Amino acid sequence: MSKPTLEFWYEFASTYSYLAASRIEQLAAERGVTVQWRPFLLGPIFAAQGWTTSPFNIFEAKGRNMWRDMERQSGTLGLKLVRPSAFPRNGLLPSRVAMLGASDSWGPAFTRAVYHANFAEDRDIADAAVIGALLRELKLPADEVLAKAQAPENKDALKHQTARAIELGLFGAPSFTVGKELFWGNDRLEQALDWAAKHPA
Repeated sequence: MSKPTLEFWYEFASTYSYLAASRIEQLAAERGVTVQWRPFLLGPIFAAQGWTTSPFNIFEAKGRNMWRDMERQSGTLGLKLVRPSAFPRNGLLPSRVAMLGASDSWGPAFTRAVYHANFAEDRDIADAAVIGALLRELKLPADEVLAKAQAPENKDALKHQTARAIELGLFGAPSFTVGKELFWGNDRLEQALDWAAKHPA
């Protein structure tokens, strides 16, 4: 029997994915579950519903509640939260970089660094200079990684991963999949990990 595995689907513009990315590794380790990091883009999913921005912008009351909830939850987790001056930010470039990191040991650390830059420091994660700086802080060859991230085959890989997310029925982030089971939201992380631990492939 193989080791229990969970796929963690995240989008860099997603507030609640910031929380999930900070928690998932320790919780998964406690349950003996392997995490597969799956960056994807919500833009095509929202566009299919006729949305041109985050539903937290479209529905004002929902947005107000989300930001207050983020203040409470980030405080509980000891995470700094600074409401970005632009929301949602374009996460295309860091998602392409994260596609490379997903199959390497630096992927989770890079993902957390991008979330911290966006939601704790109000830095523009669409800026190659910002992403390059984050890579250098992780002792990675920034220019080389950025070049690989922008290569046609890696761009296609992110497109295919987003298409797979749509096939799996994802409609928001963070999402967690265990086989065909879909769990949506940071508050479903523990449930998703428990399911994975009890239903290994």
